[in-house]
Amino acid sequence: MKITTFNPLIVSQDSDEIIALFEELGFEKRHTPLVDTGDRKVTRTRMKDANGFYLDISKVETIPRDMTAIRMNVDNFQEAYELLTVHGFKKAPGIEEVDLKTAKALLMVSPSGFAVEVIEHIKD
Repeated sequence: MKITTFNPLIVSQDSDEIIALFEELGFEKRHTPLVDTGDRKVTRTRMKDANGFYLDISKVETIPRDMTAIRMNVDNFQEAYELLTVHGFKKAPGIEEVDLKTAKALLMVSPSGFAVEVIEHIKD
């Protein structure tokens, strides 16, 4: 398994204030796709600052409270999922696996409470 992206991720029911804060800190929006999983819609905002640091902010209405996590893009979702599961990670409460034609993703929480969102972008 190869990690292709690794950066902070904030998941919140209300992302507008968080985005505004990071804009004041010098981050700029790169893109804001809306992901429709069929069960829910997730607005994902990718931001970058002048030093090249990335931050992702996801608006998810089903999450019980804000969560800070690590976004980890990989080239093999199943391998990453199995590795994290062996280490006691479980699906985050209120979040379901995203399984689309273009991507597969799941927010997972460790036994101690930190979270990792595993994402594999599927290319044709």
